[in-house]
Amino acid sequence: MKEQNTKMELLESAPIPKALLALGLPTMIGMLINALYNLVDAYFVGGLGTDQMGAITVAYPLGQVVVGLGLLFGNGAAAYLSRLLGRGDKKRADKVASTALYSSVVLGAAAILCSLIFLKPILIRLGALESVMPYAVSYTSIYITFSIFNVFNVTMNNIASSEGAAKTAMCALMAGALLNVVLDPVFIYTLDLGIAGAAIATAVSQISSTLIYLFYILRKKSVFSFRISECCFSKEIMYEILKIGIPTLIFQLLTSLSISMINDAAKEYGSAALAAMGPVTKIMSMGSLMVFGFLKGFQPIAGYSFGARKYERLQEAIKTSVIWSTLFCAAFGVCTALFSSGIMARFTKGDMDMIHIGVTALRANGVTFILFGFYTVYSFLFLVMGKAKEGLMLGICRQGICFVPMILLLPGLLGLKGVLYAQPAADVLSGIITVFMAVRLHKELASSYRYDESCF
Repeated sequence: MKEQNTKMELLESAPIPKALLALGLPTMIGMLINALYNLVDAYFVGGLGTDQMGAITVAYPLGQVVVGLGLLFGNGAAAYLSRLLGRGDKKRADKVASTALYSSVVLGAAAILCSLIFLKPILIRLGALESVMPYAVSYTSIYITFSIFNVFNVTMNNIASSEGAAKTAMCALMAGALLNVVLDPVFIYTLDLGIAGAAIATAVSQISSTLIYLFYILRKKSVFSFRISECCFSKEIMYEILKIGIPTLIFQLLTSLSISMINDAAKEYGSAALAAMGPVTKIMSMGSLMVFGFLKGFQPIAGYSFGARKYERLQEAIKTSVIWSTLFCAAFGVCTALFSSGIMARFTKGDMDMIHIGVTALRANGVTFILFGFYTVYSFLFLVMGKAKEGLMLGICRQGICFVPMILLLPGLLGLKGVLYAQPAADVLSGIITVFMAVRLHKELASSYRYDESCF
């Protein structure tokens, strides 16, 4: 009970900097460690060869699609749950949490089954070359099968974050990622399982995270109860979950699409270009995940404040989050650009073409990454406030509306450099669009605040 009261105090009355650090920093650290899932696989698999690196590169977007189902229900429910807690509606919150968790697992299992049935055609569409295909099938068949645990983990991560349980989310993420670091070299090299060993290590690591969340649920540490009997598919509940969850899923699908389009465009320039995009994608994803992790602390504060009509507190949370996330993105981007050569050298046995291509891509992405924090704060904000249309618009901007034209146009004009500059160009356009949407939102919030003041 004391732990639950502390969570509510952070959401309701704690100073914004303190609340953001308490709720966001643990999840940010957890996301950082969790990013090692992909980086560690890439690091150790890089020692096997360029084709093996290409295999995990083409598998990555498929895994993101499956995880998207966890985000569909987890992030959709989290935004609604924060507002329900702000209103004090615990009974409905229990129904929403239960519905989201069990729905994500059932649909996740169905998606995984379909992926396995059509695995080879999917891998071809994701950019797998003939030399890469055997390794891609070996890795992906194991990786996707056990992604059901990751669907559960992603859903629970969002639900736990919505109630302010940032430390639990961090522990679950860290346990899995650290175990993956230990198991990867054992399964890949010591047991001589090759690329299949990397997939097995990831599977075991994801299961360990699931066990931590199950312990959290069964020991009744959560504000919510998770009972099958509480699942409720009423029109209102499903609408509230899906109106936020669907834009999140679309964003995740577009992220997967953008990665697969980059891979498909890069393969035209050989296996070195395809392999180079793997580490580049995963390194930039590490920065993105850290921003997402920090803003998991912003999300419940914003949702609770908006639900409780505490507009001054909401404005302060927005301002602080934009400043802090932008400073982080600037530092991460500069480091990525400055140390790009040394970073890329870690992911190959000496393929200089792969290193050169990766360095160019990392430098370009690092420069424009400074805009990512600003863009993501408002992307989260629209969704947590229940503004589904605006959230969808901004959510599909970076990886869809802006990116797709760039990846289709620039390679024809600039060749391989067009492939490498497509995402940075999309980042700049997305930042410009976000400015206009943010200005409009703040005008609405100012009007709401003045209206509430006039009622007293």
